[in-house]
Amino acid sequence: MNLLKHRINQIKFYIKKYGFFKTIRKCIKVFIYRLIRIIKNEKELQYGDYGGWIKYNEPKDQDLKDQAKVKFEKSPKISVVVPMFNTKEKFLKEVVNSMLRQSYSNWELCLADGSPKENEDYKKYIEKDSRIKYKFLGENKGIAGNSNEAIKMATGEYIALLDHDDELAEYALYEVVKCINLNPDVEFMYSDEDKMDENSNRYDAYFKPDFAIDTLRCQNYICHFSIFRKDLMEKLGGFKEGYDGAQDYDIFLRMSETVDPKNIKHIPKILYHWRVHSESTAKLDSNAKNYAFDAGIKALEDHLKRVGLKGTVSKGCIDGIYRIDYEVIGNPKVSIVIPSKDGKDILSVCINSILEKTTYQNYEIVVVENNSETDEIFEYYKEIEKNDKIKVVYYPNKGFNYSAIINFGVRESTGDYIIQLNNDTELLTPNWLELMLGFCQRDDVGGVGVKLYFPDETIQHAGIIVGIGGIAGNRFKSIPKAGHGYFAQESMIMNLSAVTAACMMNPRKVYDEVGFMDEKLAVAFNDVDFCLKVREKGYLIVYNPFVEFIHYESKTRGQEDNPEKIKRFQGEIQTFEERWMDFLIHGDPNYNVNLSLDTEVYHMKNIKVNYDIDEEEERLTRKKNLLKKLRGK
Repeated sequence: MNLLKHRINQIKFYIKKYGFFKTIRKCIKVFIYRLIRIIKNEKELQYGDYGGWIKYNEPKDQDLKDQAKVKFEKSPKISVVVPMFNTKEKFLKEVVNSMLRQSYSNWELCLADGSPKENEDYKKYIEKDSRIKYKFLGENKGIAGNSNEAIKMATGEYIALLDHDDELAEYALYEVVKCINLNPDVEFMYSDEDKMDENSNRYDAYFKPDFAIDTLRCQNYICHFSIFRKDLMEKLGGFKEGYDGAQDYDIFLRMSETVDPKNIKHIPKILYHWRVHSESTAKLDSNAKNYAFDAGIKALEDHLKRVGLKGTVSKGCIDGIYRIDYEVIGNPKVSIVIPSKDGKDILSVCINSILEKTTYQNYEIVVVENNSETDEIFEYYKEIEKNDKIKVVYYPNKGFNYSAIINFGVRESTGDYIIQLNNDTELLTPNWLELMLGFCQRDDVGGVGVKLYFPDETIQHAGIIVGIGGIAGNRFKSIPKAGHGYFAQESMIMNLSAVTAACMMNPRKVYDEVGFMDEKLAVAFNDVDFCLKVREKGYLIVYNPFVEFIHYESKTRGQEDNPEKIKRFQGEIQTFEERWMDFLIHGDPNYNVNLSLDTEVYHMKNIKVNYDIDEEEERLTRKKNLLKKLRGK
């Protein structure tokens, strides 16, 4: 039933964006494709079918044999370090076997055992292979200390972290060495991961985004499988005491302060299986979890001090997620630019919610009047202009061009920071300006977006993924406000490639740097284009879910439902595709190649993921297909 609902919504989505006839052609192509699959007796994966995804996407026995024959230009030794403490024999057996099964052979396993008594039964596993090193410490130095002892044993060029009750995929080290050969300057790598029960059943796959500092500051999403270049590990001084339960989080944060982000690589494959059992981290009781999260808060607080940022760290909406509220520096002026056409009742809800709830006081509201026709809206303008925080400016041109209207409003404003705000919104968060300013004042941030709800309290916007639906789409659309989507990412402060201009803050200087909003994109994707231009200048886009609005979505705009509007809409799609072709081809770095672009709610792809073929060939093929589409062939 859910799949049928998804398909119906998908068809509506395509009709709205591409028109009826193009949608019919696409449906026919999909039908023919499925028919061919049925004739060939090929199984169609369903969204969320992880077992099917594994079958289609992970190496088979012959693939592993072929990997073992590969001669890399660089074949570095990988030292896999494991801190041990009262490790169950069956878990040690699985750790050792997962190493012996590796398709890449130049490795060593460094086991540092802090158990109170040496276990003679370990010997049969330790002595299986000369690449396995074991040291009994005679005392428990904690996870940090035991890990450091294992690191001291390492002689490899790279240090990989593995817990004593988890397993590596058989091709994990092969993928690491492949990444090293493709990226000679790489200093740190991490992969996707899943969980494994005591019977080795796999579930809960976490397909992660590429490295993003605000995402890391909100959650230790890097976690497993992580690999450090050895000289980096030495520079960091290994694990630090005082962060028990979050010692890996601390070292990842310290790593982020040292390494150029372009030398941090994400391998979008499941290389690590995190075992869940009665004694594992995933099964900690609430007191133990609180201890670990308190250590995470300490790690974040110390990180902020080291990088010179002032902020308050607290626990987020669920366990394992953190929240940082940055301190506002000074008292900068904020200009709230609101385009308006008729709709007095709608605009009054928006403005009244701002005036009644906003706690930060140094702001102005700039209403940009655009060809209204009703007397009541002009009477309302006279009324609100009595408030010295509000001014109404009159857009001089006919017709609707959102980008041009915003550009006009920005030029008429006087604030240090600009907020684009739709007139069909209602503020829910009183300290919204403080929360947005705290991020926007950072030198590395160029834009901040918020969480928007439909009136029925389902999510309308939780950030944007470029590529969804062909161009871009809102994340987690229509999931309940009280629920959680994929790993609760709708409730995490994150770096994204784009956020909606229905409510977005930017420093004024950014408009000058990127050339303002592109007036060729009158209606569609102008905010996504603007965000990508901001990112192109080296700034971050931040999604802050702790700022909330109701969005009555395009109440005064209407639908793209006549031939002229549809033609313009399709032209803007083509303009966007031509401009951001390379971005669309390579994919959104804040998403994951294993996740579907046909839905906004983070489902696994229901087809084989083609990340194993030659990367340059794949890029050229995608580019060729996109060019054909743009030329109408």
